[in-house]
Amino acid sequence: MSIRHGLLALLERGPRYGSQLRTEFESRTGSTWPLNVGQVYTTLNRLERDGMVAQGGEDEAGHTLYAITDSGRAELRTWFEKPVDRTSPARDELAIKLAMAVGAPSVDIRDVIQSQRRHTVKAMQDYTRLKAQALLAVESGGARERDDVAWLLVLEQLIFQTEAEARWLDHCESRLIRLSATARSAPAASDAPGAPAALAAGASGPVSAPVAQTGADGARS
Repeated sequence: MSIRHGLLALLERGPRYGSQLRTEFESRTGSTWPLNVGQVYTTLNRLERDGMVAQGGEDEAGHTLYAITDSGRAELRTWFEKPVDRTSPARDELAIKLAMAVGAPSVDIRDVIQSQRRHTVKAMQDYTRLKAQALLAVESGGARERDDVAWLLVLEQLIFQTEAEARWLDHCESRLIRLSATARSAPAASDAPGAPAALAAGASGPVSAPVAQTGADGARS
């Protein structure tokens, strides 16, 4: 998450002070990625050091105001125009957990997958409910409509993300079942390093059917 670019985008609308930027950032994103005031001021100090923002006096309450500079606007334009780099993906805790669970002693990877699936589906349902509220807010209009539209887009991304995660968990379970079946049909190969039996450890036993999933439009599939 690029806090610095998010703050620059908010400052392009006019000078702001630290806690005001935090409030507007969280309002725009529905507090999906909450900030604390310390993070905001640390980022503002770095932006000021880099010449992208400058202090612009105080408001009536004595808050120090920050304003975006020409360098900051150029940096913001570059950020909007440049695609997000996917060649070096961020660490994903779930992927790391499943990778470490494969063949781990005393770990039933099937239980890990099913536990995560329940949590993922619950999150998907919560996001879908919030989406309905956001749609209602957008359709009713009002002074905060821009923030409501932004929050709606964030919610739909989260729904698509959790839907993809649920499908991936189903795929992992199916993959492990196939590898386990392969290992049972070729027991001599189970002693070799990296053999299917090692990969499929913990995947034996009855498996529940994949759960129904909720898409970004709120429909069950």
